[in-house]
Amino acid sequence: MAIYRIAIGNPGEARQPDAIRAAFAEFFSMLIFVFAGEGSGMAFNKLTNNGASTPSGLVAAALAHAFALFVAVSVGANISGGHVNPAVTFGAFLGGNITLLRGILYWIAQLLGSVVACLLLKFATGGLETSAFALSSGVSTWNALIFEIVMTFGLVYTVYATAVDPKKGDLGIVAPIAIGFIVGANILAGGAFDGASMNPAVSFGPAVVSWTWTNHWVYWAGPMIGAGIAAIVYDNIFIGEPTHEPLPGSDF
Repeated sequence: MAIYRIAIGNPGEARQPDAIRAAFAEFFSMLIFVFAGEGSGMAFNKLTNNGASTPSGLVAAALAHAFALFVAVSVGANISGGHVNPAVTFGAFLGGNITLLRGILYWIAQLLGSVVACLLLKFATGGLETSAFALSSGVSTWNALIFEIVMTFGLVYTVYATAVDPKKGDLGIVAPIAIGFIVGANILAGGAFDGASMNPAVSFGPAVVSWTWTNHWVYWAGPMIGAGIAAIVYDNIFIGEPTHEPLPGSDF
Protein backbone atom coordinates (compact mmCIF):
# COMPACT_ATOMS: atom_id res chain seq x y z
CA MET A 1 0.00 0.00 0.00
CA ALA A 2 1.57 3.28 -1.11
CA ILE A 3 -0.34 5.02 1.69
CA TYR A 4 2.73 4.44 3.87
CA ARG A 5 4.19 7.62 2.36
CA ILE A 6 1.90 9.90 4.36
CA ALA A 7 3.80 12.37 6.54
CA ILE A 8 2.88 14.66 9.43
CA GLY A 9 5.45 17.33 8.61
CA ASN A 10 7.57 19.68 10.66
CA PRO A 11 5.80 22.09 13.08
CA GLY A 12 7.92 24.92 11.67
CA GLU A 13 6.64 24.23 8.18
CA ALA A 14 3.62 26.49 8.65
CA ARG A 15 5.96 29.45 9.14
CA GLN A 16 7.96 28.87 5.98
CA PRO A 17 7.47 31.58 3.32
CA ASP A 18 6.55 29.08 0.60
CA ALA A 19 3.89 27.47 2.82
CA ILE A 20 2.40 30.87 3.66
CA ARG A 21 2.37 31.86 -0.02
CA ALA A 22 0.71 28.56 -0.87
CA ALA A 23 -1.98 29.15 1.76
CA PHE A 24 -2.66 32.63 0.37
CA ALA A 25 -2.90 31.12 -3.11
CA GLU A 26 -5.50 28.64 -1.87
CA PHE A 27 -7.41 31.44 -0.14
CA PHE A 28 -7.64 33.58 -3.26
CA SER A 29 -8.36 30.65 -5.58
CA MET A 30 -11.21 29.56 -3.33
CA LEU A 31 -12.54 33.11 -3.12
CA ILE A 32 -12.57 33.35 -6.93
CA PHE A 33 -14.27 29.97 -7.29
CA VAL A 34 -16.97 30.43 -4.64
CA PHE A 35 -17.72 34.02 -5.63
CA ALA A 36 -18.43 32.96 -9.22
CA GLY A 37 -20.13 29.67 -8.38
CA GLU A 38 -22.34 30.84 -5.53
CA GLY A 39 -22.86 34.16 -7.29
CA SER A 40 -24.25 32.42 -10.37
CA GLY A 41 -26.90 30.78 -8.21
CA MET A 42 -27.80 34.09 -6.59
CA ALA A 43 -28.04 35.74 -10.02
CA PHE A 44 -30.40 33.00 -11.17
CA ASN A 45 -32.61 33.56 -8.12
CA LYS A 46 -32.70 37.29 -8.79
CA LEU A 47 -33.55 36.86 -12.47
CA THR A 48 -36.33 34.37 -11.69
CA ASN A 49 -37.62 36.20 -8.62
CA ASN A 50 -36.65 33.19 -6.50
CA GLY A 51 -38.54 30.94 -8.85
CA ALA A 52 -38.27 27.18 -9.12
CA SER A 53 -35.09 25.58 -10.42
CA THR A 54 -35.05 24.85 -14.13
CA PRO A 55 -32.89 22.73 -16.46
CA SER A 56 -31.38 25.92 -17.91
CA GLY A 57 -30.49 27.06 -14.40
CA LEU A 58 -28.71 23.76 -13.76
CA VAL A 59 -26.74 24.09 -16.99
CA ALA A 60 -25.80 27.66 -16.10
CA ALA A 61 -24.60 26.54 -12.65
CA ALA A 62 -22.54 23.73 -14.18
CA LEU A 63 -20.89 26.08 -16.66
CA ALA A 64 -20.20 28.75 -14.04
CA HIS A 65 -18.55 26.25 -11.70
CA ALA A 66 -16.58 24.58 -14.50
CA PHE A 67 -15.23 27.89 -15.82
CA ALA A 68 -14.48 29.28 -12.37
CA LEU A 69 -12.72 26.12 -11.20
CA PHE A 70 -10.61 26.03 -14.36
CA VAL A 71 -9.42 29.55 -13.56
CA ALA A 72 -9.01 28.93 -9.82
CA VAL A 73 -6.91 25.80 -10.36
CA SER A 74 -4.83 27.45 -13.08
CA VAL A 75 -3.91 30.55 -11.08
CA GLY A 76 -2.90 28.52 -8.02
CA ALA A 77 -1.22 25.59 -9.75
CA ASN A 78 2.34 26.96 -9.72
CA ILE A 79 2.13 28.18 -6.12
CA SER A 80 0.04 25.74 -4.09
CA GLY A 81 -0.82 23.07 -6.61
CA GLY A 82 -4.27 24.58 -7.11
CA HIS A 83 -6.16 22.23 -4.80
CA VAL A 84 -9.12 24.61 -4.22
CA ASN A 85 -10.85 21.85 -2.24
CA PRO A 86 -10.19 20.32 1.21
CA ALA A 87 -11.11 16.91 -0.24
CA VAL A 88 -8.42 17.24 -2.94
CA THR A 89 -5.92 18.23 -0.24
CA PHE A 90 -6.94 15.18 1.80
CA GLY A 91 -6.47 12.94 -1.24
CA ALA A 92 -3.05 14.49 -1.86
CA PHE A 93 -2.12 13.81 1.78
CA LEU A 94 -3.06 10.14 1.53
CA GLY A 95 -0.83 9.81 -1.53
CA GLY A 96 2.14 11.37 0.25
CA ASN A 97 2.01 14.50 -1.91
CA ILE A 98 1.50 16.97 0.94
CA THR A 99 2.19 16.81 4.66
CA LEU A 100 -0.61 16.87 7.19
CA LEU A 101 0.51 20.18 8.71
CA ARG A 102 0.66 21.92 5.35
CA GLY A 103 -2.66 20.32 4.49
CA ILE A 104 -4.23 21.84 7.61
CA LEU A 105 -2.86 25.22 6.55
CA TYR A 106 -4.53 24.72 3.16
CA TRP A 107 -7.83 23.71 4.79
CA ILE A 108 -7.90 26.85 6.93
CA ALA A 109 -7.17 29.05 3.90
CA GLN A 110 -9.78 27.28 1.77
CA LEU A 111 -12.52 27.59 4.40
CA LEU A 112 -11.72 31.25 5.02
CA GLY A 113 -11.72 31.95 1.28
CA SER A 114 -15.19 30.47 0.95
CA VAL A 115 -16.58 32.42 3.91
CA VAL A 116 -15.09 35.71 2.68
CA ALA A 117 -16.49 35.12 -0.82
CA CYS A 118 -19.99 34.58 0.59
CA LEU A 119 -19.72 37.66 2.80
CA LEU A 120 -18.65 39.73 -0.20
CA LEU A 121 -21.58 38.36 -2.22
CA LYS A 122 -24.02 39.19 0.54
CA PHE A 123 -22.68 42.73 0.78
CA ALA A 124 -22.44 43.27 -2.98
CA THR A 125 -26.01 42.08 -3.58
CA GLY A 126 -27.53 44.24 -0.88
CA GLY A 127 -28.09 41.42 1.56
CA LEU A 128 -29.39 38.63 -0.68
CA GLU A 129 -29.21 35.17 0.86
CA THR A 130 -26.20 32.98 0.17
CA SER A 131 -28.14 29.73 0.12
CA ALA A 132 -26.60 26.75 1.88
CA PHE A 133 -26.50 23.39 0.14
CA ALA A 134 -29.62 21.32 0.78
CA LEU A 135 -31.16 18.02 -0.23
CA SER A 136 -33.98 18.04 -2.76
CA SER A 137 -37.40 16.62 -1.93
CA GLY A 138 -37.34 12.85 -1.79
CA VAL A 139 -33.55 12.66 -1.43
CA SER A 140 -32.35 11.08 1.82
CA THR A 141 -29.07 11.84 3.54
CA TRP A 142 -27.78 8.42 2.47
CA ASN A 143 -28.74 9.10 -1.15
CA ALA A 144 -26.84 12.38 -0.97
CA LEU A 145 -23.87 10.74 0.75
CA ILE A 146 -23.51 8.24 -2.11
CA PHE A 147 -23.81 11.05 -4.65
CA GLU A 148 -21.05 13.05 -2.93
CA ILE A 149 -18.78 10.01 -2.56
CA VAL A 150 -19.07 9.01 -6.21
CA MET A 151 -18.83 12.55 -7.61
CA THR A 152 -15.80 13.41 -5.49
CA PHE A 153 -14.20 10.10 -6.39
CA GLY A 154 -14.47 11.15 -10.05
CA LEU A 155 -13.02 14.57 -9.28
CA VAL A 156 -10.01 13.38 -7.26
CA TYR A 157 -9.37 10.48 -9.66
CA THR A 158 -9.20 13.09 -12.43
CA VAL A 159 -6.83 15.23 -10.35
CA TYR A 160 -4.53 12.26 -9.81
CA ALA A 161 -4.61 11.20 -13.47
CA THR A 162 -3.97 14.65 -14.94
CA ALA A 163 -1.96 16.46 -12.27
CA VAL A 164 -0.38 14.07 -9.75
CA ASP A 165 0.69 10.98 -11.70
CA PRO A 166 4.44 11.32 -12.43
CA LYS A 167 3.87 9.51 -15.73
CA LYS A 168 1.36 12.09 -16.94
CA GLY A 169 3.90 13.93 -19.07
CA ASP A 170 3.55 17.61 -19.88
CA LEU A 171 -0.23 18.02 -19.84
CA GLY A 172 0.02 21.72 -19.05
CA ILE A 173 -3.37 23.39 -19.25
CA VAL A 174 -5.16 20.08 -19.82
CA ALA A 175 -5.28 19.32 -16.09
CA PRO A 176 -7.26 22.44 -15.03
CA ILE A 177 -9.60 21.96 -18.00
CA ALA A 178 -10.25 18.31 -17.12
CA ILE A 179 -10.81 19.18 -13.46
CA GLY A 180 -13.26 21.94 -14.36
CA PHE A 181 -15.05 19.67 -16.83
CA ILE A 182 -15.58 16.82 -14.34
CA VAL A 183 -17.02 19.24 -11.77
CA GLY A 184 -19.36 20.75 -14.36
CA ALA A 185 -20.45 17.29 -15.52
CA ASN A 186 -21.04 16.12 -11.96
CA ILE A 187 -23.20 19.17 -11.27
CA LEU A 188 -25.35 18.20 -14.25
CA ALA A 189 -25.62 14.70 -12.76
CA GLY A 190 -26.12 15.49 -9.07
CA GLY A 191 -27.10 19.14 -8.86
CA ALA A 192 -30.82 18.43 -8.92
CA PHE A 193 -30.48 15.99 -6.02
CA ASP A 194 -28.15 17.52 -3.43
CA GLY A 195 -26.53 20.51 -5.12
CA ALA A 196 -23.42 18.54 -6.09
CA SER A 197 -20.87 20.09 -3.76
CA MET A 198 -17.85 17.73 -3.99
CA ASN A 199 -16.08 20.34 -1.87
CA PRO A 200 -16.49 20.87 1.90
CA ALA A 201 -15.29 24.47 1.66
CA VAL A 202 -17.86 25.33 -1.02
CA SER A 203 -20.57 24.08 1.35
CA PHE A 204 -19.03 25.66 4.43
CA GLY A 205 -19.05 29.32 3.33
CA PRO A 206 -22.78 29.56 2.54
CA ALA A 207 -23.61 27.55 5.68
CA VAL A 208 -21.68 29.99 7.87
CA VAL A 209 -23.09 33.15 6.29
CA SER A 210 -26.69 31.88 6.25
CA TRP A 211 -26.14 29.91 9.48
CA THR A 212 -27.86 26.84 8.02
CA TRP A 213 -26.40 23.50 9.08
CA THR A 214 -29.12 21.01 8.12
CA ASN A 215 -27.46 17.81 6.83
CA HIS A 216 -24.19 19.72 6.57
CA TRP A 217 -22.21 16.64 7.63
CA VAL A 218 -23.06 15.00 4.30
CA TYR A 219 -21.04 17.65 2.46
CA TRP A 220 -17.97 16.80 4.53
CA ALA A 221 -18.24 13.04 4.90
CA GLY A 222 -19.10 12.32 1.26
CA PRO A 223 -16.27 14.32 -0.35
CA MET A 224 -13.66 13.14 2.15
CA ILE A 225 -14.61 9.48 1.70
CA GLY A 226 -14.72 9.80 -2.08
CA ALA A 227 -11.38 11.61 -2.17
CA GLY A 228 -9.77 9.02 0.09
CA ILE A 229 -10.96 6.11 -2.05
CA ALA A 230 -9.82 7.80 -5.28
CA ALA A 231 -6.38 8.60 -3.86
CA ILE A 232 -5.79 5.09 -2.53
CA VAL A 233 -7.08 3.41 -5.71
CA TYR A 234 -5.12 5.55 -8.16
CA ASP A 235 -1.96 5.74 -6.06
CA ASN A 236 -1.74 1.99 -5.45
CA ILE A 237 -2.91 0.69 -8.83
CA PHE A 238 -1.47 3.21 -11.27
CA ILE A 239 1.40 4.99 -9.50
CA GLY A 240 2.79 2.41 -7.10
CA GLU A 241 6.30 2.89 -5.82
CA PRO A 242 7.51 6.50 -6.25
CA THR A 243 10.51 7.20 -8.45
CA HIS A 244 11.32 10.34 -6.46
CA GLU A 245 10.73 11.89 -3.07
CA PRO A 246 7.39 13.75 -2.78
CA LEU A 247 7.57 17.50 -2.55
CA PRO A 248 6.80 19.12 0.83
CA GLY A 249 3.76 20.83 -0.63
CA SER A 250 2.32 18.95 -3.56
CA ASP A 251 3.26 17.23 -6.77
CA PHE A 252 0.63 19.20 -8.69
